[in-house]
Amino acid sequence: HLVESGGSLVQPGESLTLSCAASETTLEYHAIGWFRQAPGEEREAVSCIPSSGDEIHYADSVKGRFTISRDTDKKTVTLHINSLQPEDTGVYFCAAPRDLFTVCRMWSKWYYVWGQGTQVTVAA
Repeated sequence: HLVESGGSLVQPGESLTLSCAASETTLEYHAIGWFRQAPGEEREAVSCIPSSGDEIHYADSVKGRFTISRDTDKKTVTLHINSLQPEDTGVYFCAAPRDLFTVCRMWSKWYYVWGQGTQVTVAA
């Protein structure tokens, strides 16, 4: 299964790096999607990266502030967030499709395995 980490309580304008790792394998051949869910809201996609790493997607609301990447050891996928705002508050999840070597999609039904999430809270 997947494990997210890096969530925290931060002030507006600060940065965070979230990590997604697999407990029993590397993520080298997996497309990974990052999603978030704010209190009382539906889960939304914020970014995804295919197994090849060459066609990355971002939600319009986070473009320019979020950066998804694979660590050089291929074992984790990180989501770096700059200039955090209160509206970025929520639980952040990473997810992987059932199959290896796939493209990524910005919808939750594309994904089969989900982590438990990591809480990000942005407040002054």
